[in-house]
Amino acid sequence: MRKCLLEDVEDGYYRPVRFRSNQLIAVLFSVTFITLFIGFHIALYDITIYQMQIQQYQPTLNQQDFFFINELSTANSSMDEIRNGTAIRKKLHFSKTKRRLPQALIVGVRKCGTRALLEMLFLHPKIQKAAGEVHFFDRDENYNLGLEWYRQKMPYSFFDQVTIEKSPSYFVTPEVPERIRAMNASIRLLLILREPVTRAISDYTQLKSLAASTTPQTKINQQKSFEELAIKANGEVNSSYRPIAISIYHTYVLQWLEIFPRNQILIVNGDRLIEDPVWEIQKIESFLGLEPKITKDNFYFNQTKGFYCMKTDGSEHCLHESKGRKHPRVEPAVVTKLRT
Repeated sequence: MRKCLLEDVEDGYYRPVRFRSNQLIAVLFSVTFITLFIGFHIALYDITIYQMQIQQYQPTLNQQDFFFINELSTANSSMDEIRNGTAIRKKLHFSKTKRRLPQALIVGVRKCGTRALLEMLFLHPKIQKAAGEVHFFDRDENYNLGLEWYRQKMPYSFFDQVTIEKSPSYFVTPEVPERIRAMNASIRLLLILREPVTRAISDYTQLKSLAASTTPQTKINQQKSFEELAIKANGEVNSSYRPIAISIYHTYVLQWLEIFPRNQILIVNGDRLIEDPVWEIQKIESFLGLEPKITKDNFYFNQTKGFYCMKTDGSEHCLHESKGRKHPRVEPAVVTKLRT
C-alpha cells in the first residue's frame, strides 16, 4: 500500500501521491464508458421486452416499423397497467400508428356492463380502446372543442385496428345520434342491455353508494328504499325516477333508429355476457369484421367476485371492486309490477 499511495519525503514523513492528469483522464473515461454501456443495455432490454409484448397483436411488423418515445411514461400508470403491458404501450408507439377517430362506439346502457364489455373486447389484438369515458357527443363543452380534440383522446392504432370508445350516457342524450352520424355515418354501434328491472336496481344501488358526495336532495332520496322511489303512493310506476326511466329502453332506441339503420347497431345481451362472455364477444367480433381471437381461455370465473375475470399471456385482470355491487332485496310484488 505504501508503494501505491504514499511516497517518502526528506523529513521521514509520508504524504499522499497525487494523481497525474493522464491518470485522471483514464479514470473519467472508464466511468463514462461503463455508464454508457449499462445505459445502452438497459435500453436494449426495454426494447426487447416491448417487442415481445406487441408480437401478439401485430405479428406482421417489418424491421423498419420502429417506434417513437411518447411523452407519457410508466410513472403515471397504475399497477394494473404496468402489469398487463398497457403502460408500456402508452409510453411507446410505432411510426406507422396514429390517433384515429373511433370506428365503433359503446353507446350504453349505464349499469349494463359497458366497462366489462370494453375490457373484454380489448383482449382482441385488433382493438384499441380510449382510456376512460370521453363524453364528447353528450357534453356541449366537449363537443364544441371539435373533432381534433376528440381525436387526441383516442389511442394510437394501426390502420387495420378498430378504435372503440364508450360513454354510457350517449344512449339517453337526444343530440348524440345525429352528432355521431355527422362524424361517421357508417360507424358501428354497440348497445349492451340487461333485464330492465335488474338494471334499475343496480342503478339505484350505485346512486345510493355515491349519495354521500351528492346534493342534499339526492341524499334524502337515496335514504329511501328502491320500492319507495320506483312506485308512487298511488301504486303507479314512477317512470320519472331516473333508474326507471333509463330502463324503458324503447323510448331511446327509437331515437337511434331514426338516425342509423338497424344493421349498424348490435344489441349485446348483458345478462349473457355475465354468464357466458365468449358467446357475446364472438358475435361482436363478427359484427366488427374481426377474425375470431377471443376464446374461453381468456376468461376464468372469480368465485369471490361472482363474475368472470380476464386473463392473457399469463396475467389476470378483474374489474374494480366497485363493479358487481350486491343488490338490496326488493319486494317480489314490486319486481313483478315493474316487469308487467
